[in-house]
Amino acid sequence: VQLQASGGGLVQVGGSLRLSCAASGNIFHINAMGWYRQAPGKQRELVAAITKSGSTTYADSVSGRFTISRDNAKNTVYLQMNSLKPEDTAVYYCVVGELTMPYGSSWAPSEDYWGQGTQVTVSS
Repeated sequence: VQLQASGGGLVQVGGSLRLSCAASGNIFHINAMGWYRQAPGKQRELVAAITKSGSTTYADSVSGRFTISRDNAKNTVYLQMNSLKPEDTAVYYCVVGELTMPYGSSWAPSEDYWGQGTQVTVSS
C-alpha cells in the first residue's frame, strides 16, 4: 500500500487548508483512514480518523474546525481544516489500517501504513 499526501502549506491565522491522501496498491483490506500530526518538541497525536462506513473521531482540539471525509471510490481521505490556529502548525501524516485500535477514550486506525508527512504552518 502506498499513500500520497498533499495539500499542506503556509496559511494565516483563521485561514483554511485541505489535505488529501490517496491510497494505492493492495487496499481492499483497508478500513480506517486518518491523520496524525506532530509539532516540534511535541508528541504525535491523532487529529481525525474515519472508517469505511463513515464513522469519525476527532481530537478535542480540532473538533468543530476540522472535517475528515473520504471517497471510497477514489481511495482518498481528506482533511478540511478551517479556522486554523498557530497551534495547528505541525507535520501532518496520513495513516491507514485494516482495523481500528483504542486511542485514549476513542479509537484510531491500526497503523499499518503511513504516508509521507506534509507540513502545515499557520502564521500569526
